[in-house]
Amino acid sequence: MSIRHLFLSSSLLLGALTACGSNDQMTQPVRSGPGVTAESISLGVLTDMTGPFKGSSVFRIRGYELYLDDVNKRGGVCGRRVELKQKDHAYDVQKALDGYFDLEPQVLGFIDVAGQPMTAAIEPDLMQTRALTVPGSWAASLLGNPHMMIVGTTYDLDIINGLDYYKRKGVLTAGDTIGHLHLRGSFGDNALEGSRFVAENWDMKIAEQAVTETTANLTEQVSALKAAGAKVMVLSLTPPQTAAAVGIAAQLGWTVPVLSSAVSYDPAIMQSPVAPVFAKQVLLTSPVAPWSADAEGVRELRDAYHQRFSGEEGTLNTVHGYTVAMAFVAVLEKACGKKDLTRDGVLRAFHDTNALKTKSLTGELRFSLVGRPSSTQSYMTRPDAKVPGTLKVEENLYESELVKLKGTRAR
Repeated sequence: MSIRHLFLSSSLLLGALTACGSNDQMTQPVRSGPGVTAESISLGVLTDMTGPFKGSSVFRIRGYELYLDDVNKRGGVCGRRVELKQKDHAYDVQKALDGYFDLEPQVLGFIDVAGQPMTAAIEPDLMQTRALTVPGSWAASLLGNPHMMIVGTTYDLDIINGLDYYKRKGVLTAGDTIGHLHLRGSFGDNALEGSRFVAENWDMKIAEQAVTETTANLTEQVSALKAAGAKVMVLSLTPPQTAAAVGIAAQLGWTVPVLSSAVSYDPAIMQSPVAPVFAKQVLLTSPVAPWSADAEGVRELRDAYHQRFSGEEGTLNTVHGYTVAMAFVAVLEKACGKKDLTRDGVLRAFHDTNALKTKSLTGELRFSLVGRPSSTQSYMTRPDAKVPGTLKVEENLYESELVKLKGTRAR
């Protein structure tokens, strides 16, 4: 046999083997885990649908459903429809535990677990079941759990970015005092870390006041921050408490700029007597774009929403749900590419997901950085009753140099 014939024969054999290998890979079955059948992938929603956070939960679920509808129209993930299985815990820890143990064997992961007490109650079992879970929280304390998907900036980084905005506007300078009124717990404590970090690095002072979720009268706390000469009042409270604190400041004749996290805001505030003060004095930092944003992802969401819910408007929670669904599906698709839809396969895909673009719904997401937030950019928004969703963009996605410094120190 000639060298030429030998070469051709070898090439044909190699091509045949490659083709066989390729076909084997294409026909390789997908490994599956709980919640995965030949037709569907089930994800759990454990949230408050009848309690104090019913409004935000309803709008967030609509965001999930709209994104998943589009995914399913395109053929789903691995040829399977992505479906939601829901349980209402009414913001009750025992109901949450009962709902979790009912849902857990039926789902691949949890796209929503709402409420810090509920998340804390089921977290030990999640470490055993290894189900990827999205908590309804941006607390930095959750970053150490390898099963938690935090979509966006954490509370402390949002506050740093917000205070940076006020510094760039000349509201805050060296030597000034930041007043921070916060809830005790993972949300308020983490947000306070942001204010403390700013004060430490920009040669500023901080005046702190702490309350609980049951504190009704905030006059003493707001008066103390005013007496301390705070140039900005930072609020990390429940939405009703946030409205009350802003109203008390107005009654005291204190027209100080206010900074708050978007989770402390309820659109209903813009139908209350404090609406004019909110519109004038309050800046809200957010890890996701507001409903009115001129961002590609939000425009797509609004179009789909208006087709489904004609004459209605969504909220920031709708955008959050849509963004979470986008991130979760991206992880599932990566796991599908590895032919592994087991819980371990999904976790590996999650930790391997990097530089995920969300069409400006949030900053670029990176889940591969252990112990670090998936995004470090925040939107600055202003309450405005005339704007759909009642929040308008004051400043598009922004990251303070101080956030970068905090990340360097964390490493």
